[in-house]
Amino acid sequence: MTTLIRSAGPRHARLPEYGPSRRIYLPRLADAAASSMATYTIPLLVLATTDSASLTGIAFMLAWVPRLSTFGMAGSAVDRFGAARVFRLAATARAGVVGLAALVLAFAQGHTATVVVMLLAACTGFLTEFSYIAAESVGAEASREAADGAHRVQSVLLGIDQGAALAGPAAGGLLLQWTGSTGMLAAIGGLSLLAAAVTPRVRGARSTAAMSLADSLRTGWSTLRELPALAFLVVGLALSNLALGVLEAAVPVILVKQLGHTSASVGVVWSVAAAASLAAIAVCRFAIDRWGLSSVGRFAACVASVTCFALAQADAYPTYLLLIAAFMAGDGVLTVVLRTLRSRLIPAEVFGSTLSLTVLILLLPYPLAGILVATTSPAALDHVITACAVLQALGLALAFTVTKGPRTRSGGRHRKSRP
Repeated sequence: MTTLIRSAGPRHARLPEYGPSRRIYLPRLADAAASSMATYTIPLLVLATTDSASLTGIAFMLAWVPRLSTFGMAGSAVDRFGAARVFRLAATARAGVVGLAALVLAFAQGHTATVVVMLLAACTGFLTEFSYIAAESVGAEASREAADGAHRVQSVLLGIDQGAALAGPAAGGLLLQWTGSTGMLAAIGGLSLLAAAVTPRVRGARSTAAMSLADSLRTGWSTLRELPALAFLVVGLALSNLALGVLEAAVPVILVKQLGHTSASVGVVWSVAAAASLAAIAVCRFAIDRWGLSSVGRFAACVASVTCFALAQADAYPTYLLLIAAFMAGDGVLTVVLRTLRSRLIPAEVFGSTLSLTVLILLLPYPLAGILVATTSPAALDHVITACAVLQALGLALAFTVTKGPRTRSGGRHRKSRP
Protein backbone atom coordinates (compact mmCIF):
# COMPACT_ATOMS: atom_id res chain seq x y z
CA MET A 1 0.00 0.00 0.00
CA THR A 2 0.96 3.60 -0.31
CA THR A 3 2.93 5.80 2.06
CA LEU A 4 1.25 9.17 2.45
CA ILE A 5 3.45 10.54 5.22
CA ARG A 6 5.68 13.60 4.84
CA SER A 7 9.14 13.97 6.30
CA ALA A 8 8.66 17.64 7.14
CA GLY A 9 7.01 17.15 10.47
CA PRO A 10 3.33 16.21 10.19
CA ARG A 11 1.77 15.00 13.36
CA HIS A 12 2.03 11.29 12.64
CA ALA A 13 5.77 11.66 11.95
CA ARG A 14 6.45 12.56 15.58
CA LEU A 15 6.25 9.17 17.22
CA PRO A 16 6.22 8.76 21.01
CA GLU A 17 9.03 7.21 23.00
CA TYR A 18 7.91 3.61 22.76
CA GLY A 19 9.85 0.60 21.59
CA PRO A 20 9.20 -0.67 18.05
CA SER A 21 7.22 -3.65 19.30
CA ARG A 22 4.61 -1.48 21.04
CA ARG A 23 4.35 1.42 18.62
CA ILE A 24 4.71 -0.46 15.33
CA TYR A 25 4.71 -4.24 15.34
CA LEU A 26 1.99 -5.21 17.82
CA PRO A 27 -0.72 -2.87 16.40
CA ARG A 28 0.28 -3.96 12.88
CA LEU A 29 0.00 -7.65 13.85
CA ALA A 30 -3.48 -7.31 15.34
CA ASP A 31 -4.75 -5.18 12.45
CA ALA A 32 -3.22 -7.43 9.78
CA ALA A 33 -4.81 -10.50 11.38
CA ALA A 34 -8.24 -8.85 11.47
CA SER A 35 -7.88 -7.57 7.90
CA SER A 36 -6.71 -10.93 6.55
CA MET A 37 -9.54 -12.79 8.24
CA ALA A 38 -12.09 -10.31 6.92
CA THR A 39 -10.68 -10.32 3.36
CA TYR A 40 -10.71 -14.08 2.93
CA THR A 41 -13.65 -15.21 5.06
CA ILE A 42 -16.33 -12.58 4.47
CA PRO A 43 -16.76 -13.87 0.86
CA LEU A 44 -17.20 -17.32 2.43
CA LEU A 45 -19.79 -15.86 4.80
CA VAL A 46 -21.61 -14.36 1.82
CA LEU A 47 -21.56 -17.72 0.04
CA ALA A 48 -22.80 -19.53 3.16
CA THR A 49 -25.56 -16.97 3.71
CA THR A 50 -26.79 -16.52 0.14
CA ASP A 51 -25.68 -19.77 -1.60
CA SER A 52 -24.99 -17.56 -4.63
CA ALA A 53 -21.76 -17.50 -6.63
CA SER A 54 -22.78 -14.20 -8.23
CA LEU A 55 -23.36 -12.48 -4.89
CA THR A 56 -20.03 -13.83 -3.66
CA GLY A 57 -18.30 -12.12 -6.60
CA ILE A 58 -20.25 -8.92 -5.98
CA ALA A 59 -19.26 -9.01 -2.30
CA PHE A 60 -15.61 -9.31 -3.31
CA MET A 61 -16.07 -6.26 -5.55
CA LEU A 62 -17.85 -4.35 -2.76
CA ALA A 63 -14.91 -5.01 -0.44
CA TRP A 64 -12.49 -3.36 -2.90
CA VAL A 65 -14.43 -0.49 -4.47
CA PRO A 66 -14.64 1.47 -1.18
CA ARG A 67 -10.91 0.97 -0.66
CA LEU A 68 -10.19 2.55 -4.02
CA SER A 69 -12.71 5.35 -3.69
CA THR A 70 -11.39 6.35 -0.25
CA PHE A 71 -7.74 6.15 -1.27
CA GLY A 72 -7.15 9.90 -1.15
CA MET A 73 -9.49 10.41 1.80
CA ALA A 74 -7.53 7.98 3.97
CA GLY A 75 -4.21 9.60 3.14
CA SER A 76 -5.51 13.09 3.80
CA ALA A 77 -6.98 11.98 7.13
CA VAL A 78 -3.63 10.50 8.19
CA ASP A 79 -1.78 13.66 7.14
CA ARG A 80 -4.18 15.93 9.00
CA PHE A 81 -5.12 14.03 12.15
CA GLY A 82 -2.18 11.69 12.65
CA ALA A 83 -1.69 8.01 11.89
CA ALA A 84 -2.27 6.81 15.46
CA ARG A 85 -5.64 8.55 15.82
CA VAL A 86 -6.88 7.41 12.39
CA PHE A 87 -5.69 3.87 13.07
CA ARG A 88 -7.50 3.68 16.42
CA LEU A 89 -10.73 5.12 15.04
CA ALA A 90 -10.74 2.83 11.98
CA ALA A 91 -10.01 -0.29 14.04
CA THR A 92 -12.64 0.62 16.62
CA ALA A 93 -15.23 1.34 13.93
CA ARG A 94 -14.52 -2.00 12.25
CA ALA A 95 -15.04 -3.78 15.57
CA GLY A 96 -18.38 -2.00 15.95
CA VAL A 97 -19.48 -2.87 12.41
CA VAL A 98 -18.70 -6.59 12.66
CA GLY A 99 -20.22 -6.72 16.15
CA LEU A 100 -23.47 -5.20 14.90
CA ALA A 101 -23.48 -7.54 11.90
CA ALA A 102 -22.97 -10.57 14.15
CA LEU A 103 -25.91 -9.50 16.31
CA VAL A 104 -28.22 -9.00 13.33
CA LEU A 105 -27.17 -12.25 11.61
CA ALA A 106 -27.93 -14.20 14.77
CA PHE A 107 -31.62 -13.45 14.23
CA ALA A 108 -32.01 -12.41 10.56
CA GLN A 109 -32.78 -14.67 7.63
CA GLY A 110 -33.52 -14.35 3.93
CA HIS A 111 -33.20 -10.96 2.28
CA THR A 112 -32.25 -9.21 5.52
CA ALA A 113 -29.27 -11.50 6.04
CA THR A 114 -28.23 -11.01 2.42
CA VAL A 115 -28.30 -7.22 2.75
CA VAL A 116 -26.32 -7.39 6.01
CA VAL A 117 -23.47 -9.53 4.64
CA MET A 118 -23.20 -7.40 1.48
CA LEU A 119 -23.03 -4.19 3.53
CA LEU A 120 -20.52 -5.87 5.82
CA ALA A 121 -18.20 -6.55 2.85
CA ALA A 122 -18.36 -2.89 1.78
CA CYS A 123 -17.92 -1.42 5.27
CA THR A 124 -14.96 -3.61 6.24
CA GLY A 125 -13.24 -2.74 2.95
CA PHE A 126 -13.75 0.97 3.61
CA LEU A 127 -12.40 0.84 7.18
CA THR A 128 -9.51 -1.48 6.33
CA GLU A 129 -8.21 1.11 3.87
CA PHE A 130 -7.95 3.70 6.65
CA SER A 131 -6.27 1.38 9.14
CA TYR A 132 -3.80 0.07 6.57
CA ILE A 133 -2.78 3.51 5.30
CA ALA A 134 -2.24 4.62 8.90
CA ALA A 135 -0.21 1.51 9.76
CA GLU A 136 1.91 1.94 6.62
CA SER A 137 2.56 5.59 7.54
CA VAL A 138 3.92 4.62 10.95
CA GLY A 139 6.05 1.86 9.42
CA ALA A 140 7.44 4.16 6.75
CA GLU A 141 8.46 6.78 9.31
CA ALA A 142 10.14 4.07 11.40
CA SER A 143 12.05 2.96 8.31
CA ARG A 144 13.29 6.50 7.71
CA GLU A 145 14.39 6.76 11.33
CA ALA A 146 16.26 3.46 10.98
CA ALA A 147 18.30 4.81 8.00
CA ASP A 148 20.58 1.94 6.90
CA GLY A 149 18.47 -0.48 8.94
CA ALA A 150 15.28 0.39 7.06
CA HIS A 151 15.26 -2.96 5.28
CA ARG A 152 15.08 -4.73 8.64
CA VAL A 153 11.98 -2.75 9.66
CA GLN A 154 10.29 -3.46 6.34
CA SER A 155 11.27 -7.14 6.51
CA VAL A 156 9.55 -7.47 9.89
CA LEU A 157 6.45 -5.66 8.61
CA LEU A 158 6.29 -7.84 5.51
CA GLY A 159 6.73 -10.91 7.71
CA ILE A 160 3.84 -9.76 9.92
CA ASP A 161 1.60 -9.26 6.88
CA GLN A 162 2.48 -12.67 5.46
CA GLY A 163 2.11 -14.32 8.85
CA ALA A 164 -1.36 -12.82 9.18
CA ALA A 165 -2.20 -13.99 5.68
CA LEU A 166 -1.00 -17.45 6.74
CA ALA A 167 -3.15 -17.73 9.86
CA GLY A 168 -6.14 -15.51 9.05
CA PRO A 169 -7.84 -17.51 6.27
CA ALA A 170 -7.48 -20.87 8.03
CA ALA A 171 -8.63 -19.50 11.39
CA GLY A 172 -11.54 -17.66 9.79
CA GLY A 173 -12.63 -20.71 7.80
CA LEU A 174 -12.50 -22.96 10.85
CA LEU A 175 -14.40 -20.44 12.97
CA LEU A 176 -17.06 -20.05 10.29
CA GLN A 177 -17.46 -23.81 9.98
CA TRP A 178 -17.58 -24.64 13.70
CA THR A 179 -18.99 -21.50 15.33
CA GLY A 180 -20.91 -19.89 12.47
CA SER A 181 -20.91 -16.22 11.60
CA THR A 182 -21.03 -15.16 15.26
CA GLY A 183 -17.71 -16.73 16.22
CA MET A 184 -15.91 -15.61 13.09
CA LEU A 185 -17.11 -12.01 13.31
CA ALA A 186 -16.37 -11.92 17.05
CA ALA A 187 -12.76 -12.86 16.29
CA ILE A 188 -12.44 -10.04 13.72
CA GLY A 189 -13.97 -7.58 16.17
CA GLY A 190 -11.76 -8.70 19.03
CA LEU A 191 -8.58 -8.35 16.96
CA SER A 192 -9.70 -4.91 15.80
CA LEU A 193 -10.30 -3.76 19.37
CA LEU A 194 -6.88 -5.13 20.38
CA ALA A 195 -5.24 -3.16 17.57
CA ALA A 196 -6.93 0.03 18.75
CA ALA A 197 -6.13 -0.60 22.42
CA VAL A 198 -2.37 -1.20 21.98
CA THR A 199 -1.78 1.77 19.67
CA PRO A 200 0.06 4.49 21.61
CA ARG A 201 -1.44 7.96 21.74
CA VAL A 202 0.49 10.74 20.00
CA ARG A 203 0.35 14.37 21.08
CA GLY A 204 1.06 17.23 18.73
CA ALA A 205 -0.42 19.87 16.44
CA ARG A 206 -2.41 19.01 13.40
CA SER A 207 -0.86 19.24 9.97
CA THR A 208 -2.49 21.22 7.17
CA ALA A 209 0.23 20.65 4.55
CA ALA A 210 -1.26 17.56 2.92
CA MET A 211 -1.05 17.42 -0.87
CA SER A 212 -4.42 17.12 -2.58
CA LEU A 213 -5.29 13.85 -4.31
CA ALA A 214 -5.36 15.53 -7.74
CA ASP A 215 -1.89 17.06 -7.26
CA SER A 216 -0.54 13.76 -5.95
CA LEU A 217 -1.85 11.82 -8.95
CA ARG A 218 -0.49 14.40 -11.43
CA THR A 219 2.95 14.26 -9.85
CA GLY A 220 2.95 10.47 -9.77
CA TRP A 221 1.81 10.20 -13.38
CA SER A 222 4.51 12.59 -14.56
CA THR A 223 7.18 10.60 -12.73
CA LEU A 224 5.97 7.25 -14.05
CA ARG A 225 6.12 8.53 -17.63
CA GLU A 226 9.80 9.34 -17.07
CA LEU A 227 10.49 5.83 -15.66
CA PRO A 228 9.35 3.31 -18.32
CA ALA A 229 10.96 0.35 -16.55
CA LEU A 230 8.89 1.00 -13.44
CA ALA A 231 5.75 1.88 -15.41
CA PHE A 232 5.79 -1.35 -17.42
CA LEU A 233 6.44 -3.41 -14.30
CA VAL A 234 3.49 -1.79 -12.53
CA VAL A 235 1.22 -2.53 -15.51
CA GLY A 236 2.47 -6.12 -15.67
CA LEU A 237 1.83 -6.64 -11.97
CA ALA A 238 -1.61 -5.02 -12.28
CA LEU A 239 -2.52 -7.69 -14.84
CA SER A 240 -1.06 -10.29 -12.49
CA ASN A 241 -3.27 -8.87 -9.72
CA LEU A 242 -6.30 -9.31 -11.98
CA ALA A 243 -5.49 -13.02 -12.15
CA LEU A 244 -4.94 -13.12 -8.39
CA GLY A 245 -8.21 -11.29 -7.71
CA VAL A 246 -10.15 -13.69 -9.92
CA LEU A 247 -8.59 -16.63 -8.07
CA GLU A 248 -9.41 -15.13 -4.66
CA ALA A 249 -13.04 -14.59 -5.66
CA ALA A 250 -13.49 -17.81 -7.66
CA VAL A 251 -11.72 -20.42 -5.55
CA PRO A 252 -14.37 -20.41 -2.76
CA VAL A 253 -17.03 -20.95 -5.41
CA ILE A 254 -15.08 -23.70 -7.18
CA LEU A 255 -14.06 -25.61 -4.06
CA VAL A 256 -17.34 -25.33 -2.19
CA LYS A 257 -19.93 -25.35 -4.99
CA GLN A 258 -18.24 -27.61 -7.55
CA LEU A 259 -15.94 -29.87 -5.56
CA GLY A 260 -18.01 -30.05 -2.38
CA HIS A 261 -15.35 -29.03 0.15
CA THR A 262 -15.88 -27.08 3.37
CA SER A 263 -15.16 -23.44 4.11
CA ALA A 264 -12.30 -24.56 6.36
CA SER A 265 -10.61 -26.28 3.40
CA VAL A 266 -10.74 -23.00 1.45
CA GLY A 267 -9.02 -21.21 4.32
CA VAL A 268 -6.30 -23.89 4.37
CA VAL A 269 -5.57 -23.26 0.68
CA TRP A 270 -4.82 -19.58 1.27
CA SER A 271 -2.87 -20.26 4.46
CA VAL A 272 -0.61 -22.75 2.65
CA ALA A 273 -0.24 -20.21 -0.16
CA ALA A 274 0.80 -17.53 2.34
CA ALA A 275 3.39 -19.90 3.82
CA ALA A 276 4.80 -20.56 0.34
CA SER A 277 4.92 -16.81 -0.35
CA LEU A 278 6.70 -16.15 2.94
CA ALA A 279 9.31 -18.82 2.18
CA ALA A 280 9.84 -17.48 -1.35
CA ILE A 281 10.32 -13.94 -0.03
CA ALA A 282 12.95 -15.17 2.42
CA VAL A 283 14.86 -17.09 -0.25
CA CYS A 284 14.67 -14.46 -2.99
CA ARG A 285 16.95 -12.05 -1.12
CA PHE A 286 19.85 -14.48 -1.58
CA ALA A 287 18.80 -15.29 -5.15
CA ILE A 288 18.80 -11.58 -6.07
CA ASP A 289 22.30 -11.23 -4.60
CA ARG A 290 23.55 -14.02 -6.86
CA TRP A 291 21.58 -13.70 -10.11
CA GLY A 292 20.28 -10.14 -10.12
CA LEU A 293 16.89 -8.53 -9.81
CA SER A 294 15.78 -8.97 -13.43
CA SER A 295 16.69 -12.65 -13.64
CA VAL A 296 14.89 -13.51 -10.41
CA GLY A 297 11.91 -11.42 -11.49
CA ARG A 298 11.67 -13.20 -14.85
CA PHE A 299 11.79 -16.60 -13.15
CA ALA A 300 9.04 -15.56 -10.71
CA ALA A 301 6.94 -14.25 -13.59
CA CYS A 302 7.25 -17.59 -15.38
CA VAL A 303 6.20 -19.48 -12.24
CA ALA A 304 3.16 -17.25 -11.68
CA SER A 305 2.05 -17.39 -15.33
CA VAL A 306 2.48 -21.15 -15.78
CA THR A 307 0.63 -21.98 -12.55
CA CYS A 308 -2.23 -19.65 -13.48
CA PHE A 309 -2.66 -21.50 -16.78
CA ALA A 310 -2.56 -24.82 -14.90
CA LEU A 311 -5.18 -23.67 -12.38
CA ALA A 312 -7.69 -23.26 -15.20
CA GLN A 313 -7.38 -27.03 -15.83
CA ALA A 314 -7.28 -28.18 -12.19
CA ASP A 315 -10.06 -30.48 -11.02
CA ALA A 316 -8.99 -31.75 -7.59
CA TYR A 317 -8.40 -30.17 -4.19
CA PRO A 318 -4.69 -31.20 -3.81
CA THR A 319 -3.99 -29.73 -7.25
CA TYR A 320 -5.55 -26.39 -6.30
CA LEU A 321 -3.60 -26.41 -3.04
CA LEU A 322 -0.21 -26.91 -4.72
CA LEU A 323 -0.80 -24.64 -7.71
CA ILE A 324 -2.12 -21.71 -5.68
CA ALA A 325 0.86 -22.07 -3.32
CA ALA A 326 3.22 -21.91 -6.32
CA PHE A 327 1.31 -18.95 -7.79
CA MET A 328 1.55 -17.01 -4.53
CA ALA A 329 5.24 -17.82 -4.17
CA GLY A 330 5.90 -16.29 -7.58
CA ASP A 331 3.66 -13.34 -6.75
CA GLY A 332 5.52 -12.73 -3.49
CA VAL A 333 8.88 -12.56 -5.29
CA LEU A 334 7.39 -10.19 -7.88
CA THR A 335 6.31 -7.91 -5.02
CA VAL A 336 9.88 -7.81 -3.72
CA VAL A 337 11.12 -6.97 -7.24
CA LEU A 338 8.62 -4.10 -7.52
CA ARG A 339 9.45 -2.64 -4.11
CA THR A 340 13.17 -2.85 -4.81
CA LEU A 341 12.92 -1.28 -8.25
CA ARG A 342 10.72 1.61 -7.17
CA SER A 343 12.99 2.35 -4.19
CA ARG A 344 15.90 2.70 -6.63
CA LEU A 345 14.24 4.64 -9.41
CA ILE A 346 11.74 7.05 -7.85
CA PRO A 347 13.32 10.36 -6.73
CA ALA A 348 12.93 10.95 -3.00
CA GLU A 349 11.15 14.28 -3.43
CA VAL A 350 8.25 12.67 -5.36
CA PHE A 351 8.37 9.22 -3.81
CA GLY A 352 5.10 9.42 -1.89
CA SER A 353 3.06 10.73 -4.82
CA THR A 354 4.46 8.18 -7.26
CA LEU A 355 4.02 5.37 -4.77
CA SER A 356 0.38 6.39 -4.28
CA LEU A 357 -0.30 6.16 -8.00
CA THR A 358 1.44 2.79 -8.39
CA VAL A 359 -0.60 1.34 -5.53
CA LEU A 360 -3.82 2.70 -7.02
CA ILE A 361 -3.01 1.05 -10.37
CA LEU A 362 -2.17 -2.23 -8.64
CA LEU A 363 -5.46 -2.27 -6.71
CA LEU A 364 -7.80 -1.36 -9.57
CA PRO A 365 -8.00 -4.96 -10.94
CA TYR A 366 -9.55 -6.34 -7.73
CA PRO A 367 -13.07 -4.92 -8.12
CA LEU A 368 -12.93 -5.88 -11.80
CA ALA A 369 -12.12 -9.43 -10.71
CA GLY A 370 -15.20 -9.43 -8.49
CA ILE A 371 -17.37 -8.29 -11.41
CA LEU A 372 -15.96 -11.03 -13.65
CA VAL A 373 -16.72 -13.74 -11.11
CA ALA A 374 -20.16 -12.30 -10.36
CA THR A 375 -21.17 -12.29 -14.03
CA THR A 376 -19.73 -15.72 -14.90
CA SER A 377 -21.42 -19.03 -14.23
CA PRO A 378 -19.40 -21.39 -11.99
CA ALA A 379 -18.98 -23.83 -14.88
CA ALA A 380 -17.28 -21.16 -17.02
CA LEU A 381 -14.84 -19.82 -14.41
CA ASP A 382 -12.00 -21.90 -15.88
CA HIS A 383 -12.28 -19.88 -19.12
CA VAL A 384 -12.05 -16.61 -17.17
CA ILE A 385 -8.96 -17.87 -15.35
CA THR A 386 -7.38 -18.87 -18.69
CA ALA A 387 -8.03 -15.40 -20.16
CA CYS A 388 -6.50 -13.77 -17.08
CA ALA A 389 -3.47 -16.06 -17.38
CA VAL A 390 -2.95 -14.93 -20.99
CA LEU A 391 -3.11 -11.25 -20.00
CA GLN A 392 -0.80 -11.87 -17.06
CA ALA A 393 1.80 -13.66 -19.20
CA LEU A 394 1.77 -10.93 -21.85
CA GLY A 395 1.99 -8.14 -19.29
CA LEU A 396 4.85 -9.68 -17.34
CA ALA A 397 6.74 -10.61 -20.52
CA LEU A 398 6.57 -6.99 -21.69
CA ALA A 399 7.53 -5.72 -18.23
CA PHE A 400 10.69 -7.81 -18.00
CA THR A 401 11.62 -7.03 -21.59
CA VAL A 402 11.82 -3.36 -20.59
CA THR A 403 13.02 -3.93 -17.01
CA LYS A 404 16.60 -4.96 -17.65
CA GLY A 405 20.05 -3.49 -17.65
CA PRO A 406 22.59 -2.48 -14.98
CA ARG A 407 20.18 -0.40 -12.90
CA THR A 408 18.06 -3.46 -12.12
CA ARG A 409 20.95 -5.71 -11.21
CA SER A 410 21.70 -6.73 -7.67
CA GLY A 411 24.12 -4.46 -5.99
CA GLY A 412 23.17 -4.00 -2.39
CA ARG A 413 20.87 -1.00 -2.69
CA HIS A 414 17.86 -3.25 -2.62
CA ARG A 415 18.70 -4.01 1.01
CA LYS A 416 18.31 -0.47 2.20
CA SER A 417 14.62 0.14 1.68
CA ARG A 418 11.52 -1.87 0.89
CA PRO A 419 8.76 0.73 1.19
